[in-house]
Order: sequence, then C-alpha cells, then structure tokens
Amino acid sequence: MYIYNVTINVVEEVHEEWLQWMKEKHIPQMLDTGKFTKALMTRVLVEEAMGGITYSVQYTTKDKATLEAYYNENATELRAASKRFKDKFVAFRTELEVVSEQ
Repeated sequence: MYIYNVTINVVEEVHEEWLQWMKEKHIPQMLDTGKFTKALMTRVLVEEAMGGITYSVQYTTKDKATLEAYYNENATELRAASKRFKDKFVAFRTELEVVSEQ
C-alpha cells in the first residue's frame, strides 16, 4: 500500500474558502479518479515562520503502479484546478510506502 501525501500551507485570507473547496470539490475529485481508496486530511499543529495554516492530505492507493497511473492520467488536470488560489498556497508532495500497520 502507498500513501500520496500532499502538504499544503495556505494563507489565512483564503483559508476558509480553500478548506471548503478541498473538502467539497478537490478531495472528492481525487477519489473519483478511482486511483485512491481513501483520503485523510489533517491540520499540521505547528506555527510556520512564513505564516499561514498547514494541512496534510493523505491519499491511500494500492500500489506504485496505480499512483503512477494517477500521475499520468489525472495529476495535471487536478493540480490545475487549484489555480483559483494561485499565489495563495504552497504545496509539496511525498510518496510513502506502508511498511507495517498495527
């Protein structure tokens, strides 16, 4: 199992609008690709020197091939959907391989 983790820092002035968009539009669209089995959105409990509010969204997928299919078939379009928040957030992405779950 793999986790596609996206960590996002969003400026406070658009935070509420962005959060609603993530929960009602973007995360459901990610799940609708059929490439992810679930999504977990968490708030990172740290104060950033640059300000803003930070979240981690973890999308679970069955294997690396499915994640690669997401990159090839869906990532460009879904990332472009965030253009309404251009220059209001920064994001970085991390791939995680689940080694053990207890």
